Amino acid sequence: MEAGDDRNIFLSTLPATARDRKIAAGVLAASAIFFAAALPFARVPMPAVPAFVASYQSALAICDLITTILLLSQFALLRSRALLVLASGYLFTALAAVLHALTFPSLLTANGLLNSGPQTAPWIYMAWHAGFPLFVLGYAILKSHDGGPKVKGSTYGSILWSLAAVVALMATIVFVVTQKHHLLPRLLNDHGYAPVHAGIAAAVWCIGFAALLVLWLRRPHSILDLWLQIVLCAYLFDIASSALLTERYDLGFFVGRIYGLFAACLVLAVLLLQNINLQSRLSRLLHTLRRESLSEQQRYRERERLFSSVVESSKDAIITKKLDGTITGWNPAAERLFGYTAAEAIGRHIDLIVPNEKLEELNEILDRVGQGKTIVDHETSRVARDGRRVIVSLSISPLLSSSGQIVGASKIARDVTESRRTQAALTQEIEERERIFQTSQDLILVTDTKGTFVQVSPSSTAILGIEPEEMIGHSAAEFIHPDDLESTREEMRSARRGHLMRNFETRYMHKDGHAVSLFWMGTWSEPVRRHFFVGRDLTEKQAAEAQFRQAQKMDAIGQLTGGVAHDFNNILTVITGTIGILADAVAEDPQLSAIAKMIDDAAERGASLTKHLLAFARKQPLQPREIDVNALVIETIKLLRPTLGEHVQINPQLSANAWSALVDPNQLTTAILNLSLNARDAMPSGGKLVIETGNVHLDEGYAAMNRDVVVGNYVMVAVSDTGTGISPDNLDRVFDPFFTTKEVGKGTGLGLSMVFGFIKQSNGHIKIYSEVGHGSTVKIYLPRATGLSDTPVESLASMSVAGGNETILVVEDDNLVRRYVVTQIQSLGYRTLEASRASEALKIIDGPDQIDLLFTDVIMPGSMNGRQLVDAALARRPGLKTLFTSGYTENAIVHHGRLDTGVLLLAKPYPKSDLARMVRLALDS
Repeated sequence: MEAGDDRNIFLSTLPATARDRKIAAGVLAASAIFFAAALPFARVPMPAVPAFVASYQSALAICDLITTILLLSQFALLRSRALLVLASGYLFTALAAVLHALTFPSLLTANGLLNSGPQTAPWIYMAWHAGFPLFVLGYAILKSHDGGPKVKGSTYGSILWSLAAVVALMATIVFVVTQKHHLLPRLLNDHGYAPVHAGIAAAVWCIGFAALLVLWLRRPHSILDLWLQIVLCAYLFDIASSALLTERYDLGFFVGRIYGLFAACLVLAVLLLQNINLQSRLSRLLHTLRRESLSEQQRYRERERLFSSVVESSKDAIITKKLDGTITGWNPAAERLFGYTAAEAIGRHIDLIVPNEKLEELNEILDRVGQGKTIVDHETSRVARDGRRVIVSLSISPLLSSSGQIVGASKIARDVTESRRTQAALTQEIEERERIFQTSQDLILVTDTKGTFVQVSPSSTAILGIEPEEMIGHSAAEFIHPDDLESTREEMRSARRGHLMRNFETRYMHKDGHAVSLFWMGTWSEPVRRHFFVGRDLTEKQAAEAQFRQAQKMDAIGQLTGGVAHDFNNILTVITGTIGILADAVAEDPQLSAIAKMIDDAAERGASLTKHLLAFARKQPLQPREIDVNALVIETIKLLRPTLGEHVQINPQLSANAWSALVDPNQLTTAILNLSLNARDAMPSGGKLVIETGNVHLDEGYAAMNRDVVVGNYVMVAVSDTGTGISPDNLDRVFDPFFTTKEVGKGTGLGLSMVFGFIKQSNGHIKIYSEVGHGSTVKIYLPRATGLSDTPVESLASMSVAGGNETILVVEDDNLVRRYVVTQIQSLGYRTLEASRASEALKIIDGPDQIDLLFTDVIMPGSMNGRQLVDAALARRPGLKTLFTSGYTENAIVHHGRLDTGVLLLAKPYPKSDLARMVRLALDS
């Protein structure tokens, strides 16, 4: 119940519910049945029983008076004019019932009191039963959902005026029916009711019906409206039974009076029940208030206890004192700091711990606190019991009494002695580092996140010919060799990703224009968000190394050239020495002379070959280095566009945060070119080529299925096409040397085998996925250059994965993969069902087993693929959740048009963490 919302408690404004309407309808139906049952016997004569009239009228008057009082009490709160009119109506009926009893013949006197005649009682009855519906009619017109118009002025004055008005009205009616009854038509004659009686009774009945109709039309109904409608119905039954259909003292006469008493008791009973309910609510409210008060007291005591606990457990000394300096409070931290116990300190003057030279300062502090001022972080010295000086930081606030008067001071003293020593040591350390910075022969640079120099060591003058002041405030990009700018930025980005120490080489431009090679050690500091670099000049070292390498190179080439030339020239000597003899011998035979000439030409070509041995580009060992895979792919695509032709659409999908890879860039470029050319050959009529990059963590589960895989982080390069695909029979042989499905003369069969060997030699992994008629995807996994470190991918892989207890149907045609998936899903707590193709899956779906998720491969053998299987499954089980998996990447799937946008897809291979996450996502979506 909301405070201040009277509509939540009073029947006059509380909306009627369906339950209230059912109860009201039941009461009305019961009374109607009773009326219908009594109606055939209504005119049965009964003995005259005046005592019944007296009892009935007394009970009726009492009920109506109590109802009046209850309604007026509600009016006093709601001030509703409609309620005041209704209360007046009940007061009117109470007075009418009393007057009717007083004037009823043979009840108190033969003709009744108040100088009444034989027509008095019937006319009072008619006025009574016409007046109450008129009051109800006024109530219906004035009422609304919020109680209707409000009475202005005094509430009690309004009640008194309404009482006076009702009494005056009743007095007027009594005067007319007693003193002026001769002016009124006769309602009774010697034989019973007069003919005019029926007409007047019918008019009164119509007034009651009109009031009932208006009240019924004035919606919405409150609970009080419902029961007033029942009362009016009872009035109609009363008038019909007592005045229209019967004579006085017939059975209907008594039944009508019973209906009248029922009508009077009905609203009273409802109002009394409401009062009982209000008292119950008030009792609960008082109980709640007591409980809240007790809880508030407990919270207050708890706050006091916590405050005391905070003071007692504080590591800072908390001291309270009067304005004259007398100590009144001393916590345990003060005991530890100054050496005095609370018993020794309390009651003594605060100068107990103040050095003599600080006494004047103490008096000044007390004066300021007495003026209501607060002192914050005032650093000074105090004396402990053992005589040692303590440097403290003071925060002092005035203490106020309950009346707001300053009665003392509260002081918090924090020992900063050790921090001052630490500060002194830090100052010395900074001084030492500054000296190193100033005297270093290496170049020391500090930059912000944008690469702007914040500090530059004086050695920049000797190394670069540039003063530090000329570099500070400028971007490093202005001084770095253009060819090394991107690699330097990548090093800085890598450092910010968490790799604290980095070693790399970068060339800076000397002031005179030549490049200076520097070997850098760099680190990133997250607290200050600065890059720190120390660079060593490699000019002399590189020159010496270059000379040494050149000498080694020349020596090696000389040895190679001499060895090859020696052996090959020995052979050529025999050939060229004998070919002349042979030519002379067959000079007369043109056919043999031509053959001798061919041998001589071949020998000359061999001799020419020995001359070009120095320029021979033989197979070199791999030269892996850290590269930006995205940049390499972009450059490779530039080469591919004119090579592949306009009928092949190249669609790069490069991850924005792809890691660096440790790989030979030339060999990687060749591998991507080989894969792209193979893809072009598989799309003779044109198609799409998707080249993707991304970060992948291959976990223990995947490594268990692929024994050559080492668990860790990899950079993935995927090349997908929409070509003819590779048949299952050839899929396992595509990496074999000299194996090719192309026509003779259109391929050597070495392309994929060279890619395979390069990837394996680079400690990577390669996987191919292909479906006949759909295309192929080749995924290359290159080892991440920076090794294993805390990355988002690894964090996700190492997180505890969420499982469940639902039932999952796994559809996968590869037996090994299906066993792996089922094992992993079962380890997460799920129940599994499995099928190798769509037809088997549909049999399970048509069965009785509960299935919460369908986990299916996209491409499967048979007449139905994964997309079609899902459509058929949803037709059978509309609420079934679905999750797709495929060896193709998500981008390749979308571009191939096999799945709708937004369909959940888990791309192979996937670690257990990704499997758990996607299964949970599919089940919860």
